[in-house]
Amino acid sequence: MTQSNTLSYILCALMLLTAVATRLVTPVKAATTYHETISLKDMIPEQIAGWKVDPNIVPLQLNADVEKGMNELYSQVLVRTYVNANGEHVMLSVAYGGDQNGNLALHKPEHCYGSQGFEISNFQRDDFKSDVGNFPVTRLLAVQGHRSEPITYWTTVGDKVVRDGLDQKLQKLRFAMTGKIPDGILVRVSTLDDDMNNSYRIQNSFIQNMLASMNKEDRAKIIGTH
Repeated sequence: MTQSNTLSYILCALMLLTAVATRLVTPVKAATTYHETISLKDMIPEQIAGWKVDPNIVPLQLNADVEKGMNELYSQVLVRTYVNANGEHVMLSVAYGGDQNGNLALHKPEHCYGSQGFEISNFQRDDFKSDVGNFPVTRLLAVQGHRSEPITYWTTVGDKVVRDGLDQKLQKLRFAMTGKIPDGILVRVSTLDDDMNNSYRIQNSFIQNMLASMNKEDRAKIIGTH
């Protein structure tokens, strides 16, 4: 048996154990959510260190089916476009779901954009190094016709930014053992540009400024605790 196959079997066994354990420890009585109250529009300022909201540019419009699914998944969605003094634009989308147990799962941009006919490529994992702590992000390119949209996003479940798969399942298990239901936040930052490197430079600067503009408690809800 190769080392790769052995690792695959171990991961599958861990995921199965996680699923079984989650079912065993999930509270029968209604559990409290991790964040009792949350307001996305109050958490994230409209003025962010040289950036301000530009109401003239509307981010990606969702088709009816996708919008319906988003409304079922999330209790709050914040969508804004920011512009800086150089005329650079960044589109921000933050979606909050109060219950990340069971079938209520965060809807990833690759699925959202893909379902609307975008071609998804350049999918990569990265570690975002911010001034207030490092956390994992996903980057990808969504293209449809002449629209080229590099995207950076991350998902926070409870008090931790998680990657897909095993990391997310283990986070849910940890919360199940405490008797609390983890909520979830998906943060997506994107730009319209054929130059991916330039896009990610702009996005990185915006994310750094956004996090610096938030108070400590609200920032923890976005990127977890470090």
